[in-house]
Amino acid sequence: MDWGLANRMHRMFSPATHNTVMLAVDHGYFMGPTHRLENAGATVAPLLPYADALALTRGMLRHTVPPTAQTPIVLRVSGGATILQDDLSHEAVTTSMTDAMRLNVCAVALSVFIGAPHEHESLVHLGDLVNDGEQAGMPVMAITAVGKELEKRDARYLALACRVSAEMGAHIVKTYFCEGFSKVVEGCPVPIVVAGGPKLDSDRAALELARHAIDEGAHGIDMGRNIWQSDHPVPMLKALRAIVHDKATVNEAMDILAAEKGPEVAAPRARRPQPS
Repeated sequence: MDWGLANRMHRMFSPATHNTVMLAVDHGYFMGPTHRLENAGATVAPLLPYADALALTRGMLRHTVPPTAQTPIVLRVSGGATILQDDLSHEAVTTSMTDAMRLNVCAVALSVFIGAPHEHESLVHLGDLVNDGEQAGMPVMAITAVGKELEKRDARYLALACRVSAEMGAHIVKTYFCEGFSKVVEGCPVPIVVAGGPKLDSDRAALELARHAIDEGAHGIDMGRNIWQSDHPVPMLKALRAIVHDKATVNEAMDILAAEKGPEVAAPRARRPQPS
């Protein structure tokens, strides 16, 4: 691995734990103004200091992140379909490596759609992007997308998708957690980070997901909605960091979450009777 590529990887992954807490805010590229991401700049600003990397598109990077920010950027470079289409796999590379280098990002990311109608194109795009990345010293993260078919998220399918992505040259793979996840990790020779997926029923459920993922071999998380759609996004991100980097249990992370919430969620005190 060349120095530049290795340097970018080490900026995203802690040298102490070899793990990362990525914050995903790239949802608008196919979902539009998602709930609580309508004003992306306002959502991202308080979270930036606590993220090891920020995943977003070039448009949102240029318009919502100040150039003084020190958080490493994972640049979404694929697109071409929206949620109005039944087939979300019809994507292509929409941002050049030249622009990624101009933006001084730490990695580029695109979706691969294994088993979908445009599987072939997505894998060829991944291979081409890795070629460009190796030449530029830029890590490539493959995202094992399942489109609208969430039932595909089982170990057999994800193990296939992750291994194929690594075989094509991806330096990082983002995928879903599943039962038997350790088998997915075992078959993938590059670091795996786990997606949060749609907003879960509770903050605790998201913390449990992170804890299980790390326990079974993930090198971090790349969460979005389970952080910034939480009623307490900054405390939630801090609690997730404790799991990923400090080996906190779910109960310990819940204690951090409760403590960080502070007086903003304290129960209202009963009013004292006013003198008549």
